[in-house]
Amino acid sequence: MTSTHLSLPVFLLAFAFAAMGQDANLAPAADLPANPSITRPDVTQPGQTETQPPPPDKRIFGVLPNYRTANASAVYTPITPKQKLTIAAKDSFDYPLLGLSAALAGIGQLTNSNPSFGQGAAGYGRRVGVEYGDQAIGNMMTEGFYPILLHEDPRYFRRGYGSVLSRTWYAATRVFVTKTDAGGTRFNFSEILGNATGTAISNAYTPDQRTVGDNVETWWMQIGIDSASQVLKEFWPDIKHKFFHGPNPNPTAAELRP
Repeated sequence: MTSTHLSLPVFLLAFAFAAMGQDANLAPAADLPANPSITRPDVTQPGQTETQPPPPDKRIFGVLPNYRTANASAVYTPITPKQKLTIAAKDSFDYPLLGLSAALAGIGQLTNSNPSFGQGAAGYGRRVGVEYGDQAIGNMMTEGFYPILLHEDPRYFRRGYGSVLSRTWYAATRVFVTKTDAGGTRFNFSEILGNATGTAISNAYTPDQRTVGDNVETWWMQIGIDSASQVLKEFWPDIKHKFFHGPNPNPTAAELRP
């Protein structure tokens, strides 16, 4: 296994247990929104007016799928099994996934992963298919089948307040922490078991990567990719507001008045 592939997931695992000890919607008092017109869902203070951020975009940069992001400040409402499968299918069969697969296949081509695939256009095409299969199967397992079976919510609940470091911590560790359909918080079995199942299935079409070490590497890579994508989802509304003149992700009550 390469240290490059393992570095991010190992770093996440180092503080996962600390993250699991915190509710997904809670943060230290120092991380409360500075604007007094914005309230957190778990904190009510006299004289404050609760405001809600705009709903998350369905695409980041107008391209990357963002179907499973919700605002943590909203009142929690569970989603149905059909909705979970719909989210998983949209993430699995959206065209940007092909671009990600093509990029990962290019890395595999350069490092000659799965040597039996060969080089040239044919070898590259096989690698694209493998990478796409890994991503699509992993999405269906972690966002659809396992959340239904285990009664967990596959959505990412964007926090939207606090320091950059605290929000990065929160977003990155949601691969280890999830909401249940009952609204509670627990270890994210769907993410871990779903990617493990996808990795096991990948043995059927990756003849050169069937060792325990290869499987662990693939498993950690999938978790790391999911973690990085959630950090991007956390900060996309801020990026859009600052650089693309999008709506304020944390509007004040005055800004919401007609």
